[in-house]
Amino acid sequence: MANRTLGPEELVKAGELLDQIRHRLKTLSQGDDALHFAYRRKVYKELTYDERGKPGHRKKLKARKRDQQQGRCPECADVLPERNAVLDRLQAQGGYTDGNTRLLCPDCDRRIQAERGFS
Repeated sequence: MANRTLGPEELVKAGELLDQIRHRLKTLSQGDDALHFAYRRKVYKELTYDERGKPGHRKKLKARKRDQQQGRCPECADVLPERNAVLDRLQAQGGYTDGNTRLLCPDCDRRIQAERGFS
């Protein structure tokens, strides 16, 4: 299933929202460049967590998936590497949950991302 994209009118609304956020961040920082940077970084980090969850959550999920999959990649059946195995979301908007993810070896992840047009 393809990810939902924004239409022309929705893109305009998203741009307006970004303008409002940028203006608010500038106002909050009152000309302090370091504070402006810190506010931007905090908002960015929290929005990223909204989509991906916090790193500790993903680390625990990877461990559960490794156990559920008996340490094997579900695509090629090879043993998953100790490092750099990739949590693959079956549907992006479904988030990083037990039912919406699988743990892939890096080679299978690269192949699947290429097939999906993301690499």
